[in-house]
Amino acid sequence: MPKTKVTKLKKGALDIASIRGIINKKAGREVAHSLQDNNPTEVNEWIPTGSKWLDAIICKGRHAGIPVGKISEIAGLPGTGKSFLAAQIAGNAQKMGIDVVYFDSESAIDPSFMERAGCDLDRLMYVQAASVEFVLETIEELLATGNKWLFIWDSLALTPSISDVEGDFNPQSSMAVKPRILAKGMSKLTIPIADANATFLVLNQLKTNLGARTPAQAMTEPYTTPGGKAMIYAYSLRVWLTARKAKASFIVDDNGFRIGSEVKVKLEKSRFGTHGRTCNFKILWGDDAVGVQDEESWFDAIQISERLEQSGAWFTLIHNDGSKEKFQRKQWVTKLESEKFRESVLTIIEEDVIMKFKNREGKADDFYDADDVPPTE
Repeated sequence: MPKTKVTKLKKGALDIASIRGIINKKAGREVAHSLQDNNPTEVNEWIPTGSKWLDAIICKGRHAGIPVGKISEIAGLPGTGKSFLAAQIAGNAQKMGIDVVYFDSESAIDPSFMERAGCDLDRLMYVQAASVEFVLETIEELLATGNKWLFIWDSLALTPSISDVEGDFNPQSSMAVKPRILAKGMSKLTIPIADANATFLVLNQLKTNLGARTPAQAMTEPYTTPGGKAMIYAYSLRVWLTARKAKASFIVDDNGFRIGSEVKVKLEKSRFGTHGRTCNFKILWGDDAVGVQDEESWFDAIQISERLEQSGAWFTLIHNDGSKEKFQRKQWVTKLESEKFRESVLTIIEEDVIMKFKNREGKADDFYDADDVPPTE
């Protein structure tokens, strides 16, 4: 084995650990860290989203979710399930012992819906988002309590600034006020959020990108989000939701009434090595059960695997022990009740969806959305 090179310090020179101590003393708190030890930039915990497939594509090489200690965004078109996904994340956070504050600017939260999504209402703090400044100042104050927090802001787009509330209805009178507030707010809150191991989840709207300068840009960047560029830089993770328009994308009951819809998900930004990856799942919103149809989406997740073969309407799953089992798609959920079948599927997700991407095996087109590729001239 090659010998590790040891750098000798000059006489009188300080080692790095001593210098860290000097910097921390100067700052009055711990700001200098060893990256080999626990530090605020490392993500050690993730809050599940409710979709195992989405969790599997957020971070390269592992099952993840919403990163604890970071600022994340869920943005989407109308009716794509932003609040539904946020409710499941809130419920999962509570199960991890994390306190949840839900800032609501839309006055559209139904307590029974939150409860059906898995939230404990006794432990969920609901706060009306009176203004952008109020939300940011409240977060700053709550970070000092020592609690482990998940802050959900629903939504940034519809929360006014104080000048909006106190002013007239002329949009010219408060142009660019909100982005400037957010730019200052993010510069103040990003490090405290990391230091407190808190999580800030911002819900936002996708709007048509009217600023696209060329047809090619309009195709590759059809949407934008309110809030200004400072938010884009502050986010460690951006999850964008769009909905399919096809009739088959809806979930209907026995009488044909719509009780859910299919959502297409794209990672618009990920600091965890998975930018541009996509998945899809269906969300139930009109029945007793509320939330992501997680297991149903696993079928689409493993389509890239050689261990799932298709012949007409029949599929064959190759189990972990090498044996084969035939089934039709309509039998998928029933098949997952078998422990052997379920374990084989979860292994395929681990090996083919997660690890093959990490190791860059197979074809890259299997992991990215074709629409994410810029058009050729």
